[in-house]
Amino acid sequence: MAIKGVLFDFSGTLLRLESTESWLRATLDASELTVADEEFRHYVAELEAVGALPGGTPPGTVPAHLEELYATRDVSAELHRAAFTGLSREVALPAPGLHEALYDRHRTPAAWRPYPDTADVLAALKERGLLVGVVSNIGWDLRPVFRTHGLDRYVDTYVLSYEHGVQKPDPRLFAVACQALGVAPEDALMVGDDRRADGGAARLGCSVHFVDHLPVEQRPAGLEPVLALLD
Repeated sequence: MAIKGVLFDFSGTLLRLESTESWLRATLDASELTVADEEFRHYVAELEAVGALPGGTPPGTVPAHLEELYATRDVSAELHRAAFTGLSREVALPAPGLHEALYDRHRTPAAWRPYPDTADVLAALKERGLLVGVVSNIGWDLRPVFRTHGLDRYVDTYVLSYEHGVQKPDPRLFAVACQALGVAPEDALMVGDDRRADGGAARLGCSVHFVDHLPVEQRPAGLEPVLALLD
C-alpha cells in the first residue's frame, strides 16, 4: 500500500469522550448543584436514552420534531448545538441552564482522553514522513483538544464538517482533506470507527481501515494495526 497520507476520524478513533456519568457530574459540580444519588442515576439513564451526549451513545429513536435537525447536525455549529441541546431538553434536568452547560462541557479538553496508543502511532507516522489529517463530523473547533493533549504537533490539517458545510460520508469532505495534504485519494488511508460515515472515503478512492469505538481502557492498541498496513 503506497500511502502518503493518513486521515483519521476524531471521536472514537483518536480520542474518546468521557462517560455520561462523568459528563453530568462535572457539569453539576461546575454549576454548584447537588442531587441525590438516585436522582443522579435517573438523569444519567435518561440522557443516555435520548443520546444527548455528543460522541456518546446515539439515540435509539430521534424525536420526530428533531429528526431533520439531527440528520444535518454536523453541517454547522448552530445546528450541532441545537440538535444536542434539543435532545438534552427531552430530559427534565433540575435547572434549565444545565442543557447549555452540558453542551459546553463536552467541548472542553478535559472531557476527552486519547487512546493509549494515539500519540505513539501519530508520532510513528510523522517519523516515516507521512502526512496526517483529522476529518471529523463535528460542530465545534477540536484543535484546542489536540493542543491540550500534545497531539497537535502530529497533525498537518484539520477538516471539520461545520467549517465546510459538508458532513461525512459525503466524499467532498475527504476530497478537501486530500487536497489540503497535497495527496491523491488513492494515496490516502482513512481510519475511523463508523463504517457508514468514514466508509465514504472509499467512494473517493481512498483506502479505509476501521477501529472499534470502545472505552479507552478497553482498546489499548487499536490503532497499532495502521502501522502494519503501511509496512
